[in-house]
Amino acid sequence: MANPLIAIVGRPNVGKSTFFNKVAGRKISITEDKPGVTRDRLYADAEWRGKAFSMVDTGGIELRSDDTMWKEIKKQAEVAIDTAQVIMLFVDGREGLTSSDYDVADMLRRSKKPVILVVNKIDEYSEEKVFEFYSLGLGEPYPISAEHGTGIGDLLDEAVSWFEKVDTTEDESIKIAVVGKPNAGKSSLVNRLLGFERSIVTDIAGTTRDAIDSKFTFNGTDYTIIDTAGIRKKSKVEDDIEYYSVMRAFDAVRRADVCLLVVDSMDGLTEQDTKIIGYVHEQGKPSVIVMNKWDLVEKDTNTINKFEDKLKEDLKFMSYFKSVYISAKTGQRVEKILSIVGEVYEHSRHRVATGTLNDVISDAVRSNEPPSYNGKRLKVYYASQVAVAPPTIVLFVNNSNLLHFSYERYLENVLRKSFDFSGTPIKILTREKSERT
Repeated sequence: MANPLIAIVGRPNVGKSTFFNKVAGRKISITEDKPGVTRDRLYADAEWRGKAFSMVDTGGIELRSDDTMWKEIKKQAEVAIDTAQVIMLFVDGREGLTSSDYDVADMLRRSKKPVILVVNKIDEYSEEKVFEFYSLGLGEPYPISAEHGTGIGDLLDEAVSWFEKVDTTEDESIKIAVVGKPNAGKSSLVNRLLGFERSIVTDIAGTTRDAIDSKFTFNGTDYTIIDTAGIRKKSKVEDDIEYYSVMRAFDAVRRADVCLLVVDSMDGLTEQDTKIIGYVHEQGKPSVIVMNKWDLVEKDTNTINKFEDKLKEDLKFMSYFKSVYISAKTGQRVEKILSIVGEVYEHSRHRVATGTLNDVISDAVRSNEPPSYNGKRLKVYYASQVAVAPPTIVLFVNNSNLLHFSYERYLENVLRKSFDFSGTPIKILTREKSERT
């Protein structure tokens, strides 16, 4: 089940990202130079007083357009209303109230969701500095200094107090997010999948406007499809479509057990597709690349091989991907999707016995010793799988800094050859352990 989500909204330069980074405990805004990894890390997981939650910094998206500042702020607020359980509205305690603050506050107030008013950049508290912000009609302002970390504890106490009011009913169904760019055929695929089995339990409104969570049963297994197909209703402006499709997809991915990335075979993987699947990979979600509209592709005996080679090239950062070539329109091979979903779901929850895992890692280290750096060499004492979904392996080592990325990739490849983790990312972590302990 997805963690409760806190959305951080407000006009530019009020300190949203500073707060986001402070609570996340690391500079999320620094991007990794890896192909396919999302350029802006919008989401981060955190914990406060034993309660896990996720945050979204709505200021993390830059649109290459001539939109007015108000239009951008309005879109950010709308996304927050759609996806979050708790909303934090940030305002600038030094600059004071602006007309944009009033506009956003009015929109958030109508959302009927919990809104916490955060007055940032209050280095030394005085009642006079926050008094004017009561006029926004959002209740008591919370004065903080994100830069210095003051007031954040009280703010997070208030935020997590709302989580108990969020519906936390356990849902045992396998949740499938259907994501991809507009016109890739997501809606047609969803309709095909739901048409397989007549026992559709219920259609309920999802957490995002224009998205529907459809519950159904197939071959005795319960599924929930999270469909993000209603995006085009938002605006005729192309940049808005891009903005909303990515945000909707990110929210669907966050809630899902398995993700289907629907790709138009005629177009191939686009930059937006790669951005979405990069986020799926980062979130540790198993996935299936669904090459749709396969009936429209001119084929010879090597066509699928050529497409697979191109996917391998474009998705080097996730060589474990599983793919299927279908036509949602004609129904060609659509029946294979749920069986592949079941496979990658099980692979993401596979546990390896500690003894077996250590045998594999020990053999790998003996066959290919870690390189030495400045006369020091990585020693791997033992390994343990500490989590599933995704499978997470902890290596107990002498010095974590000696595990080079290339050697980590080598160990991952060894694990994948030894155990079937196809379709799911795996995580390798290190903990330092002295030889004496």
